[in-house]
Amino acid sequence: MTINIRVMNSVWTKEIRKQVIENVLNKIAEACNMPAPAPTWWVSLEIIDEGSWGSSGTTLSILDLLNSGVFTLEREEAILKAFG
Repeated sequence: MTINIRVMNSVWTKEIRKQVIENVLNKIAEACNMPAPAPTWWVSLEIIDEGSWGSSGTTLSILDLLNSGVFTLEREEAILKAFG
């Protein structure tokens, strides 16, 4: 099984990417009633460059999603520091 995750460019440190990938693998194992992820499962996390993400007929920025409720306050502050 291969799972490809695409995300808007943001503050994706090595630690955060590792946590996301491990969480996805563990949740799939849980959903499949398995004690651990199978060694044949692969997860990739691709970061889409700023200005290369679109929806509803327009290009979106990660900044457009601030104050939308999808990020924690801590994550919003990190995004603003990096891009604002």
